[in-house]
Amino acid sequence: MSQASLDDDELFGEAANEMRSDVESSLADAWDALPAADDIWETDAENVLGVLNGLKSALDAGDAEEHLRDAKKWYTMGERADAFEDADDLEAEIEAVEDALTDISGAGEQVGELASTIPALKGTLEEASSDDEEADDE
Repeated sequence: MSQASLDDDELFGEAANEMRSDVESSLADAWDALPAADDIWETDAENVLGVLNGLKSALDAGDAEEHLRDAKKWYTMGERADAFEDADDLEAEIEAVEDALTDISGAGEQVGELASTIPALKGTLEEASSDDEEADDE
């Protein structure tokens, strides 16, 4: 084997290790960018609308999607170059982050719908209550 091919193999190995490190780093950054469990569980709000607005804010995934995109980009590059000896763990973690982001996004949409519905519901119930009081007064 020539020195050039040995150097190429060594360089390819280093590049593959760096790609794997980049994927792992981006996945770690994605996990770190997700909301903390306590942030979506605990509240200091005084009413339901405050709870919902606080939860809606807490469900912000921040830069997690961008970090996931970086991880997928380097993972795809490594897979196509056949640079990873075993990348099942990376694929599984990418899927786990995607699932978490999907859950967070879905929860955020549901909370947003509730936050927009509750004030109208409150108004309807207050109106119904005042109508009942007026009927009782007559």
